[in-house]
Amino acid sequence: MASEVDPAKIASPEIQRVIRTLVGVMRRLECVGLSAPQIGVPLQILAAEFTERMIFDHPEGTREAKGLSAFPLRVFVNPSVRVLDSRTSSFLEGCESISGFSACVPRYLSVEISGLNERGEPVTWKTSGWPARIIQHEMDHLNGVLYIDKMDSKTFNNVAWMEANE
Repeated sequence: MASEVDPAKIASPEIQRVIRTLVGVMRRLECVGLSAPQIGVPLQILAAEFTERMIFDHPEGTREAKGLSAFPLRVFVNPSVRVLDSRTSSFLEGCESISGFSACVPRYLSVEISGLNERGEPVTWKTSGWPARIIQHEMDHLNGVLYIDKMDSKTFNNVAWMEANE
């Protein structure tokens, strides 16, 4: 379980370096979210971003079904999540912590995330669809949970085999 960050230290060079590294690694890997524990820092910090270009990486027919919508970079320190819609949907997820595999994971349709941004200011974001899925996935990392802990095990697959057989 990741440790809380002292709000007074968010502006410190150490925490700012963690945030810069987190965002840099996320963008270099072209993933949609990353949490500090994934880069070896056991702190409650996550970053997420879903660009317009990323939307077009998904087949046109699935974009609406998945609830894809772009959003700018968001950083949350000491985040908490509240479920706004307890209905769930299952879609394939992957993870940089278990690269090369994917599985269907049920996630709530809509959530609200609150915390502090990279400047230590309070922020809240109500989101649904794919952005809500990303937030829940990253929050799981902060709590020591991986998607394989929540997946439908019958759907677990090797991405390389899927691509080779398309």
